[in-house]
Amino acid sequence: MALGIVGDAVAAVGGLIAGVLNYMTDMFLSAPLKATLNHLEDTELKTLTGEIKTFKAKCLWEKAGAVIMAVRRPG
Repeated sequence: MALGIVGDAVAAVGGLIAGVLNYMTDMFLSAPLKATLNHLEDTELKTLTGEIKTFKAKCLWEKAGAVIMAVRRPG
């Protein structure tokens, strides 16, 4: 019984420390910028399969609509 209480206490303290560290690091992060349509239009895309082709993203929605998901990767 005592071992269970000690385990719960250690888990609670560990969670508290993790929460405080997460809060402190979030204060120093800048807010992400929203992708503008001009930036998305000029993005060069490459095919992943078959013959490798490069084209501008604007080609995706010139004739029909397109759903765009922009993902920012570090580096």
